[in-house]
Amino acid sequence: MSATMRGVVYTRTGPPEVLEVREVPRPRPGAHEVLVRVRAASVNALDSRRFASQLDGGRIPWVMRLLDTNVGRVLGADMAGVVESLGSEVTRVRVGDEVFGVAAGLRGAFADYACAAETHLTKKPPALSFDAAAAVPIAALTALQGLRDKGKVKAGQRILIHGASGGVGTFAIQLAKVLGAEVTAVTSARSAAQALSLGASRSLDYAREDFSRRSERYELILAVNGRRSMWDYRRALAPGGRCVVVGGSLGQIAEAALLGPWLSLFGGKRVGFMGIARTTPDDLAFLAELLETGRLTPVVDRAYPLGAAAEALRYAAQGHATGKVVLRVDAQ
Repeated sequence: MSATMRGVVYTRTGPPEVLEVREVPRPRPGAHEVLVRVRAASVNALDSRRFASQLDGGRIPWVMRLLDTNVGRVLGADMAGVVESLGSEVTRVRVGDEVFGVAAGLRGAFADYACAAETHLTKKPPALSFDAAAAVPIAALTALQGLRDKGKVKAGQRILIHGASGGVGTFAIQLAKVLGAEVTAVTSARSAAQALSLGASRSLDYAREDFSRRSERYELILAVNGRRSMWDYRRALAPGGRCVVVGGSLGQIAEAALLGPWLSLFGGKRVGFMGIARTTPDDLAFLAELLETGRLTPVVDRAYPLGAAAEALRYAAQGHATGKVVLRVDAQ
């Protein structure tokens, strides 16, 4: 086997065009790691957010330059593929298994091969395509943990999912239904039918209806995308309700992290920010079971070959994807 492979390298801070497919060293798995021959990988905000301010020639915020540790590295966290080799202490999977999960260090999946901790992988249901499996890990884990762990969702609750058409949002609709909640989805008009088909009871067009000005109140709001004030979310909460911010603009995220704890001190309503989802074997296995039984269906908006990674990241950074954006590593 060659000692090198193709990888999408983030060469410097800049627009998506700074991404280059290069020959890079093939990684070697550690004792508790697995080397995966990547068949497909998907794009997350972890990968695309750095490009959002630069799509139209905008300047890169100095804080992003300062904190960006990915320059010179292969991007990509979510992946699906075939186990190529095992570290000396691996017991959960075997060579040849079809798996999906999260690459080690949340990077390296946009390549022919990537390493992952064995606990960050689970077996792919046989009927599920590699494209669909790659779309699952971080988005579905974020939706699950946002609803179940941070949101404390209970059966019968009324839930608002703000930003229900993207990767996290499409999984959140379905998982909320699995957990017994009644879902109102906030989407664009073109995504309304998709939200309803995934299990939402109703869909609100954000361009025509302001959820915070309606009479309905919700026990839980999952704020995935948008630029809304924490006061707007708090206004739409029922007494004792919770708002969990898992995405959106940098301003919305900062406000949730800084203002949320203060707002939670008054009136019995909680507002908070959820960071990066935890990758646990139990949660991955739970998602795999839902996928195998048809209770969870990944929504893939577009798929690109690895060589078109810059185009894929540009599209994802625009924020209009209805579902996940996938890179087909096998495609030329």
